[in-house]
Amino acid sequence: MAFIDYRSPEELPAEDHIDDNDHILQVHSVHPRLMRQHLELYRELMHRSSPLTRRQREMIAVVVSSLNGCHY
Repeated sequence: MAFIDYRSPEELPAEDHIDDNDHILQVHSVHPRLMRQHLELYRELMHRSSPLTRRQREMIAVVVSSLNGCHY
């Protein structure tokens, strides 16, 4: 768990709202523009055209998260 004072979605300007039901990206809300850019990077890496399949990318993400001790 991060110990960063982040902003609630209600405190952010409308153009900075993102769909983050799991609140994983909310820690970036102290810099809303960067939060949106982080989400776009994630979408580019995981959902758009790539030499790796979506399944391969997900497997890599799971292994890296496990090695980093991430529980989400």
